[in-house]
Parts: sequence; structure tokens; C-alpha cells
Amino acid sequence: MPRVAIAVAILALYVYGLVDVIRTDGRLTRGFSKTTWIIMVALLPLVGAALWFLIGRPRASAVVQPVYQQHPTAPDDDPDFLRNLEQRRRQAEAERRRKLRDDAARKNQADGGPHRAGSTGTGAPGTNSGNSDAGGPPAGEPGPRKPGAAGEANAEGNPEAK
Repeated sequence: MPRVAIAVAILALYVYGLVDVIRTDGRLTRGFSKTTWIIMVALLPLVGAALWFLIGRPRASAVVQPVYQQHPTAPDDDPDFLRNLEQRRRQAEAERRRKLRDDAARKNQADGGPHRAGSTGTGAPGTNSGNSDAGGPPAGEPGPRKPGAAGEANAEGNPEAK
């Protein structure tokens, strides 16, 4: 019975040592490379496992340095992007509003002043405040005279006036 117990103990030490070498991070092994330790434990079951536990196994104080991925992250995974997202949106909105104001100011300058909406200026922008002729001037202002209107005869409005 003691022979069986010794065989089971050696087998358990061998399997545990081999699994421990395989699961250990390669950068933390001491003495030899991870591949060398695996070969030693596999070929020399009792001696290899004992050497692994005495020499090669990393100390408990060893800390694994985090390995950062080298590929770019998605925008929703980037904390800086998420932190500044609202600020970027506000800046874009402010820029859009500034461009609209500048365009309106340039248009007003090109037209010679602010646009008037109706004869008194009390109508809503874009309304015609009572003027039924949508293409004509506001009510109360003289518009361009049409050729041939009010008894005028000329070559453009009246072909018989030549």
C-alpha cells in the first residue's frame, strides 16, 4: 500500500507541476524560458517538477504588467472620446449658428439693409401682410410700372405703337 501512495504522490506532483508551468505567464518564469521548463518537467517528471517549484516558479510578489492592445479602439470604448463628446457637439452647434448669422448679415448688407416684412414691419418674416400680389411690393409702396399700363403706348407693350 505505501508503494501505491508514493506512485500517486509522484504522479500528482508531475501533473500539477506540468499544468502549473503551462498556465504560468512566460514573462514571469525564472531561470529558463517557459518552453524549456515544459520540456524539463515532461522529460524528468520528479526532478523537473521539483526544480520548477524551487527555481522556476514566479514569486508571489511578482505582478503581471497589463498588456495593452496595440490596435485602435472603437470610439465608444475610448474614455477621452466619450468625455469630450458633448463639448464637441456644442462647439459644432455654436459654429453652425455663427455661420448662419454671418450669412444673414452678408445677405442684409447685399440687399441694402434688413428685410422688411410688410408695410409697417409688424408682420411675421416671410408673410405678405395683406398684399395679395405675392410677387409685388408691399402695400402702400409704388412698384415698377408695367409697359402699356394706364394708357401708355410704347414699342414694348403695344405692338401698334411703332
